[in-house]
Amino acid sequence: MNPEALRDWIDVGYLVAAGSFIMALKLMNTPSKARHGNWVAMGGMAIALIATLLSPGMGNWEWIIGAVLVGTVIGAVSARKIEMTAIPQMVALLNGLGGGAVALIALFEFMDQTNKGITPDVVQSVTTVLSAIIGSISFSGSLIAFGKLQEILPGRPIAFKGQQIFNLILVIAMLGLALAILAFGHPTLVLFLSLLGAALVLGVTGITPIGGADMPVVISLLNSFTGCAAGLAGFVLSNNALLIGGGLVGASGLILTLLMCTAMNRSLGNVLFGAVGAVTSGGGSASALAGKQPKSYTPEDVAILLNNANSVVIVPGYGMAVAQAQHQVKELADKLAHLGVDVKYAIHPVAGRMPGHMNVLLAEADVPYEQLYELEQINPLFPETDVVLVIGANDVVNPAARYDKTSPIYGMPILDVDKARTVVVLKRSMNPGFAGVENELFLMDNTVMAFGSAKTTVSKISAALDAI
Repeated sequence: MNPEALRDWIDVGYLVAAGSFIMALKLMNTPSKARHGNWVAMGGMAIALIATLLSPGMGNWEWIIGAVLVGTVIGAVSARKIEMTAIPQMVALLNGLGGGAVALIALFEFMDQTNKGITPDVVQSVTTVLSAIIGSISFSGSLIAFGKLQEILPGRPIAFKGQQIFNLILVIAMLGLALAILAFGHPTLVLFLSLLGAALVLGVTGITPIGGADMPVVISLLNSFTGCAAGLAGFVLSNNALLIGGGLVGASGLILTLLMCTAMNRSLGNVLFGAVGAVTSGGGSASALAGKQPKSYTPEDVAILLNNANSVVIVPGYGMAVAQAQHQVKELADKLAHLGVDVKYAIHPVAGRMPGHMNVLLAEADVPYEQLYELEQINPLFPETDVVLVIGANDVVNPAARYDKTSPIYGMPILDVDKARTVVVLKRSMNPGFAGVENELFLMDNTVMAFGSAKTTVSKISAALDAI
């Protein structure tokens, strides 16, 4: 096949891949079709890779095949071994690797042009510099997010005096270096490496002051950064698939970031610079609840409550994910339904450590999607609910978010579980949630606590229900 005809077929392949990515995003909007969406996206990526490998002038096949094999093995093994609770960390790590890859592409393209004495046009020069900056920030920032979620680094905000001024100086220095690189016809490698170094440092100092509770938002934003960097790399390499795919990732990542901020009733600026995460006590009702002790129930006591209820709402949280208790929760819900109890699940949009975390866990346990209710749907039903079973959730059910202006989570839409007749909280201890805010729900008159691992406690409740 002559090169021109081959180029036409490659462009057709890229067009099919781009269409597959768009269709995959559409399918992922519906939980029942999300798995199909993943397969469509994988097929599109396979087509894009094959088209790229068939490009004229492609060489170094031993390195390419070796890299593909190593990446495939690492990816397959990691995906099979990773726990569901660690998926956000894996997303952060893979996102960081993507950003780092884009930065390396920009570096090697710059080195190649410099060695050959080629003066790139303005568009290619600008996109090379921008992909280097954004890719480097995404790489180092994602590693920090990974460290916080994996608890290698403290989840609380890590800041030093004058950090924002330091970050501003870094931004100004990066701008100066970028302009210098673009202004000189043949800039030195030292200038480009200095730009990469400044961007890497900014990724670290920009993310460390953000609390662990906001890491899902940060990961989504950095994912958008990586997509934008990949799109810019598409300009650098004249690769249409990379350009389109990067644009889709950049746009979808930004949309998801803004949706998560809306779900918390916070601006993106507040997430990035608000430093939410220091342990605080309640403000408005702290004096009224001071000295009160939580009421502790045994699994048998909880089983009696559930047996006498007509309606039960289950609120899953990160604690359920950590304990991998979703199957036991499904078994308990089935037993309650068999007794004629109306069972629903209340899903907060930012429950867990990534969007849709609870939906995925419950889907894994074959919980019918029709039983899952979003915040806006379930909140009006709580006043008529007999028992709410909170399993490992904390910040998303904290009443202080409604009225306590001194609370870092003030204004965040929450699940109004405190308005139910009885609230049962399954939790290991009275420790605050991921946002570091003490929860007054645990001390309210209509709340009882069942301490212990969610998986063990739910199993005991289920067994006690059989014995009644």
